[in-house]
Amino acid sequence: MMTFILLGKYTMDALKGMSAQRTEDAVEAIEQCGGEVEAMYATLGPHDLVFVISFPTVDDAMKCSVFLSRMTGIGFATCPAVPVEQFDQMMAET
Repeated sequence: MMTFILLGKYTMDALKGMSAQRTEDAVEAIEQCGGEVEAMYATLGPHDLVFVISFPTVDDAMKCSVFLSRMTGIGFATCPAVPVEQFDQMMAET
């Protein structure tokens, strides 16, 4: 499984649909896409939401990100992430 960070930004329409049920529906959708939710945070600043999710492939992450945006109206930026130890090892090999 690969780790991805999804950075969410509410639109005005997305704000209207905020609910615990929508959050549960989003988690279910992520799982149906083959993902596992590691953590979900509401934040202040340039992003309103930060999700840490594992997916089997980049394709799965991309499909799910678009699906979540369509479902919720929340705009997501989806970024692959690797542990720093793994990054250091990759850089030592270059």
